[in-house]
Amino acid sequence: MFLEQNPGVDRDSMFVDDYEFGAYKAVGFQSFTDVNKETVKNVKITAPDLGFGQWMSYAGNVMKLSPVDGVKFGEIPEGVLRLGGTFVVRGDDVKYQWSDRIPGDHPDIEEVLEIAQREVTEQKKKGEKLFFGLF
Repeated sequence: MFLEQNPGVDRDSMFVDDYEFGAYKAVGFQSFTDVNKETVKNVKITAPDLGFGQWMSYAGNVMKLSPVDGVKFGEIPEGVLRLGGTFVVRGDDVKYQWSDRIPGDHPDIEEVLEIAQREVTEQKKKGEKLFFGLF
């Protein structure tokens, strides 16, 4: 569903983890239940700058994209509590990394896109493959 909603993202450049969250754990992402209360107090959440149509699309697709496999009514899915992040990786080099401090925390999207575009330009010059990771 993510790739359907984002046709500009190359399927061969995306990595998708499963419901065991092995990749999340491997890069050190925690569950919200493990976050220090002081950290939570110091994070200011801002909503992404989306237009009305984009918000409607989000609302219509959020449950399809949410990792709620096997969850019973009233339970909070692990995927909702699991903190994630954003990476831009070229070759063996991490060019950008953002680790969410709480659910809903996100990087400056314009900054991520600027870095990714710069890396795409470089990778094309060198014939390398570029991978994007959204956790």
